[in-house]
Amino acid sequence: MNVSFYSSSIKDLVDQSAESILGHLAKNNPFELAALQRNAWLEQIHIVQSQLEGLDGWIAFEFSIPRMGKRADLVVIADGIVFVVEFKVGAREFDAAALDQVVDYALDLKNFHAGSHDRHIVPLVVATAANSLPLRLNWGSDGVANPVRSKGDNLRTIIDAVLAQTSRQPELDGTQWARSGYKPTPTIIEAAQALYQGHRVEDITRSDAGAKNLSQTATCLADIIEKTKAQRQKAICFVTGVPGAGKTLAGLNLVTLRTKAHEDEHAVFLSGNGPLVDVLREALARDEHAQLKERGEKSKKSDAARKVKSFVQNIMHFRDSNLVTTEPPIERVAVFDEAQRAWDAKHLANFMKQKKGQPDFEMSEPEFLISVLDRHDDWCTIICLVGGGQEINAGEAGLTEWFAALKRSFLDWKVYTSEQLAHRDYHWGQDLTALLEGLDSQSLPALHLGVSVRSFRAEKLSEFVGAVVAGELREARALYQAIKATYPIVLTRGLGQARQWLRNQARGSERVGLVASSGASRLKPEGVNVHEKIDATTWFLNGREDVRSSYYMEDPATEFDIQGLELDWVGVCWDADFRAVDGKWQSFRFSGTRWQNVNDDSRRVYLANAYRVLLTRARQGMIIYVPRGDLADATRPPSFYDGTAAFLAECGVPFLREDN
Repeated sequence: MNVSFYSSSIKDLVDQSAESILGHLAKNNPFELAALQRNAWLEQIHIVQSQLEGLDGWIAFEFSIPRMGKRADLVVIADGIVFVVEFKVGAREFDAAALDQVVDYALDLKNFHAGSHDRHIVPLVVATAANSLPLRLNWGSDGVANPVRSKGDNLRTIIDAVLAQTSRQPELDGTQWARSGYKPTPTIIEAAQALYQGHRVEDITRSDAGAKNLSQTATCLADIIEKTKAQRQKAICFVTGVPGAGKTLAGLNLVTLRTKAHEDEHAVFLSGNGPLVDVLREALARDEHAQLKERGEKSKKSDAARKVKSFVQNIMHFRDSNLVTTEPPIERVAVFDEAQRAWDAKHLANFMKQKKGQPDFEMSEPEFLISVLDRHDDWCTIICLVGGGQEINAGEAGLTEWFAALKRSFLDWKVYTSEQLAHRDYHWGQDLTALLEGLDSQSLPALHLGVSVRSFRAEKLSEFVGAVVAGELREARALYQAIKATYPIVLTRGLGQARQWLRNQARGSERVGLVASSGASRLKPEGVNVHEKIDATTWFLNGREDVRSSYYMEDPATEFDIQGLELDWVGVCWDADFRAVDGKWQSFRFSGTRWQNVNDDSRRVYLANAYRVLLTRARQGMIIYVPRGDLADATRPPSFYDGTAAFLAECGVPFLREDN
């Protein structure tokens, strides 16, 4: 991938003809050069040549921002400061979308581009037909300025003013800066879009030692599939991982690569997570439609939506379509996302009896899904992506049922597992090693994804959250000390304060939102109604102008809506369903007019896992809102909440100051 379409010293740029520079841009442009793009480039070249003459520095046109699948119109480096420029040729206003976009570019460089981590970065929008505005330079704590506006004819004046108002920066060689390395952590939506467009996972994800196991896992799975195919065997792989480690990304990447190189395998990515499937499909369809429109090709969004359905499929549709036939499926490689959420035999039997008219169905969902692939006479491979401590609903069987099904019915299958089976998040108190006895199993370290790439600011976040929900105060406090400098977590007793904190943190198009447990029934008096169902595609994908989107912070997403997805900044609303009493967690459900104790062990696990999911959805930081309660309301007295706030504070989470 070309870092830019054209780059040089500013002196060399000024000395060249506009036609020569345009030729470089056109040569590196992968699409047919439309007249509109050609004219825009010529206008940009004219502006920078006339404005930057005599300035010592480096310049690049169409600089790649791989995580976002986009290119910044212009990057200028002068006196060690990086200017990221977005041109809107002919625009009469500095519209919000352009301002957000250039801030996104600046933040992306700051967070993921190695040469930019310690640099001052100025995002700048040039709207050539707009009215000139005075320079107001405000720096964020990370060295990224608020967006600057220019008409174009005062670009040099703005750059000179920034240099004059900023303390002298270390020298920066533009060519070395451009090649210094890009280590992104895309959202699952960004990653799916990039993979669908044909990018390699190496282009859009981190490549440092801390995250290298993503590529190691991909290689390991590919080797297993090739071995299984060559030896005409049947194999099942269990890939474990901490929240945000990239399990879904690994699955999507595998299916993408197998589809390109081995079309006859009909590899398929299957998920039982309805909101995740809906959001990914809608995001891919919107992106496909927008890409075609930008290239001037005719496209209907409905056509794009039909096309992307084969990329991500709902596991229930796969299951149900194979109920009506005993023939082997066309797929030989099947990736089951969030396999820990597959239904146990009792839950599936009830569903089959009530919804499918099959009163004698006796298999669990893991057993039935394995049996479908087992119909092949020769080879097939199943990859189960397993999140530790992610079972959040009654009937979800966890990892143990997959092993039990293999022992009951599929002793001839080869079984590959990670080395994390002894971890508390996976075994449900059972000896998983014992469950593997009698199976042809092998443990491989590459089948565990141990580094969170969601929370790029704090890799130990999932460990901290695990300690919190496990009630391990001392461990949680120690882990918080390890993440507090890079991953802000604060505590508040006021919902308004939580919303304002989130608004203050987000820049550009960074997404904010409120989340709450599906059992948080008594947050309703506070204005948080978990029983008002959100539309996941609207909530996750629509802009801040839409009252239904997460940006408005009116409708909370529950653990069922947000599992597998993420936001930049999250407000976790904590109710009395999971409350700390004398430093120990107790579980409750609200029924009728009062809270009732949850005595069933499985339901207590589901509730703890619900809060684990909610606490691991933020990429950059979160605020936890614990209500004060109301003495006049027997369903939410202060005593139901004070213990939780006190426990979180003892874990090290600081209270937000009243003036914030």
